[in-house]
Amino acid sequence: MNETDQLRQQLEKQEKLASLGLLSAGIAHELKNPLDFVINYSKVSTSLMEEMLALVEKKADQFSDDERDDLDDMASLLKDNLKKIAESGERAVSIVQGILLVSRGKENEYVPTDVCKIVKEYVHLSYHAMRANHPGFNSDIHEQYEEGLPLMMVIPQDLSRAVLNIMNNAFYAVWHRQQAEGEAYAPEVDVRVWMEDNQLKIRMADNGEGMTDEVKERLYENFFTTKPIGQGTGLGMSITRNIVEKKHGGKITFDSTPGEGTAFEFTIPAITNNQ
Repeated sequence: MNETDQLRQQLEKQEKLASLGLLSAGIAHELKNPLDFVINYSKVSTSLMEEMLALVEKKADQFSDDERDDLDDMASLLKDNLKKIAESGERAVSIVQGILLVSRGKENEYVPTDVCKIVKEYVHLSYHAMRANHPGFNSDIHEQYEEGLPLMMVIPQDLSRAVLNIMNNAFYAVWHRQQAEGEAYAPEVDVRVWMEDNQLKIRMADNGEGMTDEVKERLYENFFTTKPIGQGTGLGMSITRNIVEKKHGGKITFDSTPGEGTAFEFTIPAITNNQ
């Protein structure tokens, strides 16, 4: 295959990805309304159950001890179930809002953003996408998010894309190593977000297969990928560096050892809404 054919294939992939982005935004928009109903009705049901229990309490002398114990057990289970429904619905809404943010965000618009929330959402989106594409895949995820970080002025749809690119590579690296080493190997990914010397730090590390010297040298080269045809465009890392360094005035660094793993770190000037 010559260079022209490779370029054509890469552009075709980009067109498909653009179409998928529009489709995802449409799906996310359609999902938001029913999710809101799930959350609202779970909260209403909780309130109704509490009112019902208050009425039961008034008639407590009409129930035997065993009946009262059964009622208490059922009420406790119902409360737990409704709480889980509401929490799951709220998490799903958060994911949907993240997808809509990426698809609707204005180009180069800096917005006060909860960076820890964005990183967490896209770490798990990447993980579940990997599990969907590779049934049976699993990995430990160790996360550290510094509490109390102020909202940062960033381009949220771009920063989330950069995180997603790194995490997709991380999960692919641990999956690929797992295929070679089997059950003796335990995939792990570490994620940390913190402030240091007025700089926002985002570190994402894996214990995957690591990178060779050739891959390190060509890492940010357009259309360079180590993945099979159809699984990588070769544009993710150049886009990621552009997002971190040019759009946010930061720095992206990495350290990788073959057979041990890879760690990427974003260092971005910490600009808050008050500055």
